[in-house]
Amino acid sequence: MTFAFDLLLALALLWSGWRTLTTPRLDRAIVLFIAFGLMLSLAWARLSAPDIGLAEAAIGAGLTGALLLDAHGVLQRGKRQP
Repeated sequence: MTFAFDLLLALALLWSGWRTLTTPRLDRAIVLFIAFGLMLSLAWARLSAPDIGLAEAAIGAGLTGALLLDAHGVLQRGKRQP
């Protein structure tokens, strides 16, 4: 059962990484990046490295994702103003 979960997690990481790099919409790429970071933190926890998993979740998915979403919002507001 754990092998199936690990295989599904690995495939989900590959799929979300590929979709993050190839999606044409920036907002969708940011959301996929955040999801990728959360799945990666789960993978680190499965590899018995919970400290790295927590750092990935906090910095990689949380902080970086919030900064990217904020930057995207600023860019969208800049496009609307003449």
